[in-house]
Amino acid sequence: MIEKVRYSDDELEEFREIINGKLVLARRDYDQMMRVLMNQDGNDVDDTSPTYKILEEGSATQSKEELIQLASRQQKFIKGLEAALIRIENKTYGVDRITGKLIPKERLRAVPHATLSVESKQNRKK
Repeated sequence: MIEKVRYSDDELEEFREIINGKLVLARRDYDQMMRVLMNQDGNDVDDTSPTYKILEEGSATQSKEELIQLASRQQKFIKGLEAALIRIENKTYGVDRITGKLIPKERLRAVPHATLSVESKQNRKK
């Protein structure tokens, strides 16, 4: 039996739908984070009550740093999903970049921007 070297166009279309769905959610979440960081959703008392401001400044700074990290990770996730869409266009999606073999569908459904099989990823860590 000949080993498959790429996913069929129908399979790629299924993955495209999964990725597009995740992209919509990821971009929405990223936009929400950015709105919070830019204080566009604020109806709090930040600029009206100096007493609250002093009490909340420490935790607000920590929260803001955590939110910046989350937003950064979200942006990286979005870029990974966009790169996966390009691989679908090029018909190279789902191919392990180390072994050249197909990444199992289960892994791609769970991590649609994956470029390595679990085995390759574990071998790389060693």
